[in-house]
Amino acid sequence: MRGPCGRGMCVRTLELGILNWIQANCRTGFLDAMMPFVSALCNHGEIWIALAVILLLTGKYRRTGAVLALALILDGLCCNVILKPLIARVRPCDVNAAVTLLVSRPTDWSFPSGHTAASFAAVGALLMEKNWLWKPGFALAVLIAFSRLYLYLHWPSDVLAGAALGTMLGFAAGWLTRWVEKKRDGSVLPEEREKCERDAGQTEDSAGGRQQ
Repeated sequence: MRGPCGRGMCVRTLELGILNWIQANCRTGFLDAMMPFVSALCNHGEIWIALAVILLLTGKYRRTGAVLALALILDGLCCNVILKPLIARVRPCDVNAAVTLLVSRPTDWSFPSGHTAASFAAVGALLMEKNWLWKPGFALAVLIAFSRLYLYLHWPSDVLAGAALGTMLGFAAGWLTRWVEKKRDGSVLPEEREKCERDAGQTEDSAGGRQQ
């Protein structure tokens, strides 16, 4: 029976096999030019941060922008601040240094994929808000996730974990926003609310009397 190290080596061999298969069967001149650009869209979450800012500046979708921004903040904390340094997993390009990289070698840890996590956090937030942008966002998130494998920068399990973590954080941002709104709306006692409504009505009556 294999021990933990033996199982770990089997998993690493399997994941390297997947990455090497992509290198051998999917590499084309077009994708070599396209994938670095796709990956760069989310080097620091730029594409999703820009979308959050745009939504925040519009009255109709301001709440969606707030949920998206919260999802990205949660993702940054969980992924980059906690998990990456805690797990400290080396990247596949460091294990197989013979591979020719199309982009600069990253200096941070591998697990989970930050690009993938941020992208799926955005998709989860948009889906929670029932915003139609989640559909094109999902397509872009999948493309960004694949680019990390194509560029030999992440293990397949990094990408899968990033997608799962990001989606959960996007949902969590939506739930947390609703919980805060519910608490805020329920913080005013019924009698206080009635008094405010009564005072507002009296103010309107007084204003109407003066105009007459």
